[in-house]
Amino acid sequence: MNQEQTLYEKIGGINAVNAAVDIFYKKVLADATISHFFTNVNMKSQIGKQKAFLAYAFGAPLNYTGKTMREAHAHMNLTEDHFNAVAGHLIETLHELNVPQNLIQEVLEIVLKTKNDVLG
Repeated sequence: MNQEQTLYEKIGGINAVNAAVDIFYKKVLADATISHFFTNVNMKSQIGKQKAFLAYAFGAPLNYTGKTMREAHAHMNLTEDHFNAVAGHLIETLHELNVPQNLIQEVLEIVLKTKNDVLG
């Protein structure tokens, strides 16, 4: 029986997640509409957390022990424009990495499921 691959496996595993997060944060930090949210953030730690979260969210065989989306984004006063900017940078990153559109769509579906928690 052929077991269906997880999104994590389809995009290339941890190497793909690592590459995507590194490119993604370069875009986020260059975006004046959202970069201020990271002014006092330890970016090495933040990037590590993001890699772990995305690997988990995409179906990696690991346990995620970080904060929930709601906890991590509470008190940030995020708006839909902020959410859309971040999601847009993620989509641009995946295009740059030549991720097939059907897999980008799977990523987008996962991202959209977090929207209510991120915006509180």
